[in-house]
Amino acid sequence: MSIKKQYLKKESVCKVTFRLANNNGLNANTIKILGEFNEWNQESEPMNKLKSGEFTQTLKLDAGREYQFRYLIDDTFWHNEAEADKLVPNGLVVEDYNSVLVL
Repeated sequence: MSIKKQYLKKESVCKVTFRLANNNGLNANTIKILGEFNEWNQESEPMNKLKSGEFTQTLKLDAGREYQFRYLIDDTFWHNEAEADKLVPNGLVVEDYNSVLVL
């Protein structure tokens, strides 16, 4: 898993590229990034699956903000980002957390 941030000079926007390997028992067919930036919409476009089996997606997000998010695997399982800037309780399930992206 990795997150790459690229701040744009002419806009107060950051291009964030998310990349997940399809290993360690993940064996996903589809992965979606859901969070505050897309209102946790489960109908969001899935990440692109590469020939290597990795999943990737780039989003343009407003800089100067924090966004909670999680990965939804095969529309069934939630997964956090190991390289997130921090984790916060999700407020829905005791001892369950959301990943946080700080831009």
